[in-house]
Amino acid sequence: MTSEEIRPATAADVPAVKAVTDAAYTHYIERIGLAPLPMGADHAADVAAGKVFVTGGDAVGEVAGLVVVEAFADHLFLESIAVRPDAQGKGVGRRLLRFLDAHARALGLSEVRLCTNVLMWENQKIYPKYGYEVVERRTDGPYDRFLYRKRLG
Repeated sequence: MTSEEIRPATAADVPAVKAVTDAAYTHYIERIGLAPLPMGADHAADVAAGKVFVTGGDAVGEVAGLVVVEAFADHLFLESIAVRPDAQGKGVGRRLLRFLDAHARALGLSEVRLCTNVLMWENQKIYPKYGYEVVERRTDGPYDRFLYRKRLG
């Protein structure tokens, strides 16, 4: 795999998936007062279920970024997107977001949805640049989040 390719994660990638996810989300713990949901995910189960796609390395286990997705009847749901801090600002996230659109279309879906914590201000600036719009605000237990959607043309 080249650093540009996005591929389904394998069991050998699970430690890197956890490491990248933790590195990408750890700085939010202090801000929101608890660990973001992706940090507590069962990464091995998500990989085994075919929900995780990775990019950024020439070897299995080398990951610069990843997405965790779930397909529903009418949309693709982005459970998590994570980019290793040293790879941020280099187009990894942009490639992953483009991949989401292509993956949804390949599955015959015309919409991508995601949630982000209201205190993750950075995301609220990023997602609209890629065609996402806020549809509602949801409180799920201790998590206060915005639900975004992107309709694919």
